[in-house]
Amino acid sequence: QVQLVESGGGLVQPGGSLRVSCAASGRAFSPYSMGWFRQAPGKEREFVAAINWSGESTLYSDSVKGRFTISRDNAKNTVYLQMNSLKPEDTAVYYCAARRLRASTFGDEYESWGQGTQVTVSS
Repeated sequence: QVQLVESGGGLVQPGGSLRVSCAASGRAFSPYSMGWFRQAPGKEREFVAAINWSGESTLYSDSVKGRFTISRDNAKNTVYLQMNSLKPEDTAVYYCAARRLRASTFGDEYESWGQGTQVTVSS
């Protein structure tokens, strides 16, 4: 399995932007599809975005479509989530995940998970 470490979370004002990153190690990164999920206090984990191994195919939840962008740099073994026009309801712990098959919106289909990074949107 690949090991994942998220970074870049923090406190941002509503309407602001933030980019979180997920660095992979342990195995070759490029064959893996990558996903971002989030979990707010008292709520279930939800899908945010996913990207296939080449970066040519992406998936987004309706709640973030048009505001968030997922991308990857296979040379750096890193996947990114650029978050714009942030809202208080985007506040959550953001997790990245990896799977060896095509990108999926279902968390149970991912094999490896990071420890998460906190994103707080508040004035």
